[in-house]
Amino acid sequence: MKASDLAPAYDLVVIGGGPAGLAAAALAARAGLSTVLFDENPGVGGQIYRAIASSPVADRAVLGEDYWVGSDLAVEANASPALIVTGATVWSLDPSRVVGVSIAGQARLIQAGRVIIATGSLERPFPVPGWTLPGVMSAGGAQTLLKAQGLVPGGRTVMAGGGPLLWLLAAQILRAGGKLDAILDTTPRGNWLRALAHLPDFVLSPYFSKGLKLLREVRAKVRVIRIDRLQAVGDDRLREVVFGTGEGERRMPADLLLLHQGVVPNVNLAIAAGVAHAWNERQLCFEPVLDQDFETSVRGIAVAGDGAGIAGGTAAAERGRIAAIAAVRALKPEALVPDVQTVRQRLQRESMGRAFLDWLNRPADSFRQPEGETIVCRCEEVTARQVRDTADLGCEGPNQMKAFLRCGMGPCQGRLCGLTVTELIAAQRGTTPAEVGYYRLRPPVKPITLAELASLPIAEAERKAVER
Repeated sequence: MKASDLAPAYDLVVIGGGPAGLAAAALAARAGLSTVLFDENPGVGGQIYRAIASSPVADRAVLGEDYWVGSDLAVEANASPALIVTGATVWSLDPSRVVGVSIAGQARLIQAGRVIIATGSLERPFPVPGWTLPGVMSAGGAQTLLKAQGLVPGGRTVMAGGGPLLWLLAAQILRAGGKLDAILDTTPRGNWLRALAHLPDFVLSPYFSKGLKLLREVRAKVRVIRIDRLQAVGDDRLREVVFGTGEGERRMPADLLLLHQGVVPNVNLAIAAGVAHAWNERQLCFEPVLDQDFETSVRGIAVAGDGAGIAGGTAAAERGRIAAIAAVRALKPEALVPDVQTVRQRLQRESMGRAFLDWLNRPADSFRQPEGETIVCRCEEVTARQVRDTADLGCEGPNQMKAFLRCGMGPCQGRLCGLTVTELIAAQRGTTPAEVGYYRLRPPVKPITLAELASLPIAEAERKAVER
């Protein structure tokens, strides 16, 4: 599809083709709203259901039944009247709900009656010494290769970190015939004290039996070592992993190190649109301030899915439905929609046990707040020492830090360093991340060429949108 084929306006624009976006688009379109869904990937599914319609992994047991649930969402969305546009990069969203999108090198501005941001989550930065070496990558990246290409790691492979995704990926690699030399568990023992208060809800949730089964499956085949320090070592690439335990320092040869310490909401587009955000101390991240319908502080813009706070794939779909019902009621009150209270009850069931997982898998300070020459901003090669020293000079927040060090000004627009920079400034100045704040983001939130901007048709309506 070409950008020029898009209509100049839609009742509802959904940004993101994961579970929340698919569920929202299908419901809204069936209720009669003119609906378009934009996703920058070649196919829908988001991170959780990546390549759901095209994965070469034929054995359903490899990725697990929870993954294949995504196919129902994709089929439902494709069968609905919603326009599903993949390979579409949304680079701008303003408070008047004008959406900037590029498709195959051509850009358009689309006016939306309502917008649902369903951009999901990102892996939390895991800045340890050597994490920029070739041979070190995120667990999410490895899982994408497995889902989309059917590739499993080769050579000596070590996984490090904590959280459900780490254990799920380990099981998937093993089922696919891969081998893991070790899992280095970075979960602090003290996390159990906070998590235990939420154990009853966790035991009653779907997470309990699934998690227990997963741990048993992986631990039966892989060495698991609890660590409190980690370093990737090599010259032109990773050669070994150095880690600390209660018994001292150990070294392990490695060709591939997969890092993961949880996921956080992808907030860049929402912040650029002017949406208010607040610090979540339990999940150690910023998330949008929302009402019960997932409406933000900017009228007509909602955030659903993990972008509204980490809750998992099935909960994300229910959040998308709730946001879509609110959009339909606002734009077409006479339309028939599912009973929202029933959807809320399903969401509540899917959210049970989340607090236990959040507190249990909360990353240690030492793995979130690096020291010395460890790279923090990969785009601009800014080190932890530089950030800490600049904070000592009086720099009070990440936006001022940009002027000193350019961190957050590279192609990723702070996705890989934003939380780290905020936490380092807070720790150095003896304050809180909530007080320090996050990067002030402006469009374009994704890289866009001058040629794409020049391709914008300058109709009178779009000229006004640009001038605003």
